[in-house]
Amino acid sequence: MARTKNTKQLAHIDCPGGGQVWVDGTTLYIGHMRQPTGTTIVDVADPARPKILTKVELPAGWHSHKVRVANDIMIVNHERQGTDGVAEFGGGLGIYDVSKPAEPKLITKWRTHGKGVHRYDFDGRYAYISPTAEGYIGNIAMILDLKDPAKPEEVGRWWIPGQWKAGGEDYPWDNWTPPRCHHPLRVGDRLYVSYWHHGFYILDISDMSKPKAISGVNTSPTFPHPTHTCLAIPEPLKGRKVMVVADEDVAKLWPAAPAFTWIYDITNEHLPIPISTFQVEGVDPDGAPQPPMRGCHQPSERFKGTIIPFAWFAKGLRILDIADPFAPKEIAFFEPDPPEGFELASSNDVTMDSRGLLYLIDRQRGVDIVETSVL
Repeated sequence: MARTKNTKQLAHIDCPGGGQVWVDGTTLYIGHMRQPTGTTIVDVADPARPKILTKVELPAGWHSHKVRVANDIMIVNHERQGTDGVAEFGGGLGIYDVSKPAEPKLITKWRTHGKGVHRYDFDGRYAYISPTAEGYIGNIAMILDLKDPAKPEEVGRWWIPGQWKAGGEDYPWDNWTPPRCHHPLRVGDRLYVSYWHHGFYILDISDMSKPKAISGVNTSPTFPHPTHTCLAIPEPLKGRKVMVVADEDVAKLWPAAPAFTWIYDITNEHLPIPISTFQVEGVDPDGAPQPPMRGCHQPSERFKGTIIPFAWFAKGLRILDIADPFAPKEIAFFEPDPPEGFELASSNDVTMDSRGLLYLIDRQRGVDIVETSVL
């Protein structure tokens, strides 16, 4: 039986597990973790009675676990998964016309070298992506212009100096985990970029052709979890500009307690300073090492005011109020039952629609549609 506080389940969609959910209007898009299912499109006009409209499938050896939609354009990632399947399928982005959601039409595939694209942001014109690229070690940050979706054009790219092997840069991480751009998110003329075990960077993209680093912070190896998402809050809180930084409870550099989320003061962009943290009560009682996927995963990229929903792996949906950024507090939660055959839930992503409804996907199986009284 699910545990709840200020939340109510409206419906459950039985589908393969996934990496991301996104809602455009009254249509839900689900990016799945494992092929053959790539993307499922669902009508949620009646959230208590969701209807699956169609599915987009992928060949073995690839997945498209991320999906974003704007202006009737759907972007899904193509990323290598395992060693099976046809290498010629290739990594990159699938770009679709979803003006009729039940009939998605492939416009084109943007291809990149190597493993493919992991995560990205998309505002309807520009995509801010984390691809592997020829001549580079690890994923980098890149901006694509989709003014003509049939002909995506690279606008600019940025990487940590040392990644560009083909450019002759000295590589300083032989005894460290390789750099990997994980997730760029844009707010105004800034790009907030998580870089896995290399922390995060704030980039000035006022000239998109020449992104410039303003600052960077890395809490590894003191804290051994990778940096997953950097969510800048548009409005000041207590007179300060702040950013939520989520560490993901996977890929630990050494055995450790579960990952948590940070709040940084970025009023001075050249010197980001952590001012608070949050961990779900009871998850880390004594600081002892625990298996992965007990702690934080990521916040919703859509939120309302100071109320931010989180996917917290085994602890499901957590909803935080950061009105006081020095003391974030939990105001609601929804802890789903584990999928059949699994001991724990594995809540991987959450998003919000224009009605304030929340969509929580499990990494292994299923999506819950949740109503809350705090939004």
